[in-house]
Amino acid sequence: CSRTLPASYASEAMATDLQNALEGRDFIIGASVQRAAQGRPYERKPDDPVHRPLQIFSLDPTVSKLDGAIAEVLVPYEPLLPGPVGAVFKVDDFDADQGTHWGRADLDEPSVLLRDGHTPSTTNPLFHQQMVYAVCSTVFQTFRESLGRHVTWDFDPQPGEAGAPTRLRILPHAFEGQNAFYDKTTGELRFGYFCAAESPNGRTLPGGVVFTCLSHDIVAHEVTHALLDGLRSHFCQPSGPDVLGFHEGFADLVAVFQHFSHRQVVQAAIRRSEGNLESASLLTGIAHQFSQSLGSTVPMRTAFEHMADGVQPPKQYDPSMEVHAIGEVLVQAVFDAWMTIYKRKVKRYISLATAGTGRLPPGQAPADLQDIFADEASKLAKHFLSICIRAIDYCPPVDIALGEYLRALITADGDLVPDDPWGYREALIDAFRVRGIFPPQVKSLSEDNLRWDKPELSVERIPDLSFAKLQFAGDPAEPSSPEELLRQARALGSVLARPENLAHFGLACADHPELGGDIVSLPKVQSIRSSRRVGPDGQIVFDLVAEVTQRRTIRDPRGTFETFGGATVIIGPKGEFRYVIAKNILNRERVEQQSSFIHGAGKPFWERRDNTLTPIPNAFKLLHKPKAK
Repeated sequence: CSRTLPASYASEAMATDLQNALEGRDFIIGASVQRAAQGRPYERKPDDPVHRPLQIFSLDPTVSKLDGAIAEVLVPYEPLLPGPVGAVFKVDDFDADQGTHWGRADLDEPSVLLRDGHTPSTTNPLFHQQMVYAVCSTVFQTFRESLGRHVTWDFDPQPGEAGAPTRLRILPHAFEGQNAFYDKTTGELRFGYFCAAESPNGRTLPGGVVFTCLSHDIVAHEVTHALLDGLRSHFCQPSGPDVLGFHEGFADLVAVFQHFSHRQVVQAAIRRSEGNLESASLLTGIAHQFSQSLGSTVPMRTAFEHMADGVQPPKQYDPSMEVHAIGEVLVQAVFDAWMTIYKRKVKRYISLATAGTGRLPPGQAPADLQDIFADEASKLAKHFLSICIRAIDYCPPVDIALGEYLRALITADGDLVPDDPWGYREALIDAFRVRGIFPPQVKSLSEDNLRWDKPELSVERIPDLSFAKLQFAGDPAEPSSPEELLRQARALGSVLARPENLAHFGLACADHPELGGDIVSLPKVQSIRSSRRVGPDGQIVFDLVAEVTQRRTIRDPRGTFETFGGATVIIGPKGEFRYVIAKNILNRERVEQQSSFIHGAGKPFWERRDNTLTPIPNAFKLLHKPKAK
């Protein structure tokens, strides 16, 4: 293979990447590799509290107190500067439209500490700041627990903050408008505020001010975009309908399952629905107030379809669907599987309570039975959310398809929980199947066929990546230094760049005949991270998870554009290759599908300069902008 650098490479690569190429390496190391050792969460001291209790709106300000409108969440403790500003989040309440700052919440101020933070309020901006910090922190902690490691951001520090920890900046009142979005270009969550319609539904005041930062669902959704971007940066690349649809659906999944962490909400939903959670719209709906304030009678999106006389048939997946509709199909598939397992788990209690008939009498179930239902629903939601998050490590690094996410779910859960007595994986397969979501290149929908295959490489392991050789900062989930991460990336790169291995990782050399004159960059080690995952029975799995990518510049008469290939590489504790989950850079079908999407349904997400097409810099801003009526 040729080591010749593509003509466009020098102008695009960072200085560290260029240096790797000039040294004669057949691969480059991405700037994001070292981020896993930067911007770490606060490390608790022995005398520190474990948690900081803070109050939030559990759903949004319009929910009744009888439905659990206010919840107290236990945020992992860290000392905070006014803002609040912690190790990974910085709340900056500057309003660009008004040209003013709405103040800075000091959550370490003694009187505020004694009250467990500011009292929930729609009018107090200090509570608004507390709300976004608390919700973002709890979602961040959920990701840390599920992945078994710290989560890093995929953006550079703000100008003037070089050397400081990289924090996600949160603006609760960023602008006036019906929007909220993750801004990848600046590393910010931006929340808007607006006046409701003159005839809104629900408990919203006609013409009253609605703050998107007070919606639990919207805040959880937006921070999930940022966290997913840190795990898979190329999932922001609008290369096909499933890519952005997956981003939207996954963010909604996190928001919905987070509802179940608020016990009062779950108990109220069980009480109102008489134990039938399929009709508990407060739990299964997303962003109620936002939708009602615009005059709608239903949530913005839902995890469960309802009809006046029952449940609708499953919505069918179609790649031509709008992005949010694709995401909603994903949410409903996963929630359908959750509902299947929930019914299996509570069936035994219903049988005991009804002397074996299995039919509860009309009306509310006994209080003790309601508590059991709530416990099972909350624990199961936490399990499912962990499964969904862990599966990201088993997804290809680029161009995700919903069927591939199913394979990731099955493989990730099977790795950690080989025994599946309740049939979690079976329920997931059935839920995806009935919605027409099928993985490519599989022969059947059996669990063993859906699991990713073991790789066939010229080498079986990389000794320098065995856990005996890795250096940690006291915890196998925490690398010791940026230099150690560079060492690990070089060890992986030296194997993947061998000509006989390129195809296994979905890569190609610059003079490969199937490129047809297209230009490819050098393979890039995008990230490498250790993980320590604990299963429900206490079993522990240690792995290294790495991303390898390569850019291909497609010379299309309708406009030159870039596509990506590569692989997710999972390496075991002895340095052995466990999985290589690849998307081939030479796959012509993928190129044609991306070209069709760019010039069709995906056209709004790409911009043309001369005869070159590039993704718009902020797809989420466009996605989250309400459509004109």
